[in-house]
Amino acid sequence: MDVIGSTAYGLDVNSFKDPDAEFCKYGKMIFQHDTIRGLEVLAMFFLPSIVRWTRIKIFGREPTIFMRKVFWETLTHRMESGIKRNDLIDILLELKKSHGDQDYYGFKFDGDDLISQAGSFFSAGFETSSTTTAFTLYELALQSDIQNTLRKEIVEALDKSGGKITYDMIMSLPYLDMVINETMRMYPSLPFLNRMPNETYKVPNSDLLIEKGTPVYIPMLGLHYDPEYFPNPDKFDPQRFNEENKRNRPSCVYIPFGEGPRMCIGEEINFDDKVILI
Repeated sequence: MDVIGSTAYGLDVNSFKDPDAEFCKYGKMIFQHDTIRGLEVLAMFFLPSIVRWTRIKIFGREPTIFMRKVFWETLTHRMESGIKRNDLIDILLELKKSHGDQDYYGFKFDGDDLISQAGSFFSAGFETSSTTTAFTLYELALQSDIQNTLRKEIVEALDKSGGKITYDMIMSLPYLDMVINETMRMYPSLPFLNRMPNETYKVPNSDLLIEKGTPVYIPMLGLHYDPEYFPNPDKFDPQRFNEENKRNRPSCVYIPFGEGPRMCIGEEINFDDKVILI
């Protein structure tokens, strides 16, 4: 929560000292679902035409109001004060200045289109990081040999860095990278990817025709548990992600963050969060 608050909204949340802070309160509300909220989410995916009239919010009404207020207050303060923190707010400010009057494939560098980027950053980096970290620790507890190999790698890296945890030190842990990737294969944070083809597409070797504008949902488990690409898929095996195996595997069979221009905006920070936590 603290990392997302700082990098996406430029806030010092201090959730450990104040777990009931407003940012924590509304952030947690985004991921709390009841029957009504579940129906709203289904409507957004399968009946998008009614959303405009019912004013359903993807994050819920109260969190949306709070996030919008915090975002614009921070953005206005940055513009007036000239303060720079090299975070997401600064990046969006630069885009607003350089592309503010442009429409890029339906995206406008103003209004709620800007807010949605910070919102996506929050939702992509908060619950996903904690979930993957929990599953990684669970698998390490079950697999003592993998745990010992990983611990040895980390201890040796700490010895070389003089006991300091630095970015370069973290990036020198290939086995940790493999462990986290295998966790995301077995326990993907997103159950599916939703896409919409911009032209009619015929599925190879079949009579299936996907018409332009048809919503397509790609199940992550269907890809990540395909024995053609991941033999014995129910086994937790970090070696699937050594350099040789990655080279021999086709692209887009492992896509925990999606792929292409619409892949997860928080991929890098999301992955780094998990590495640091482990």
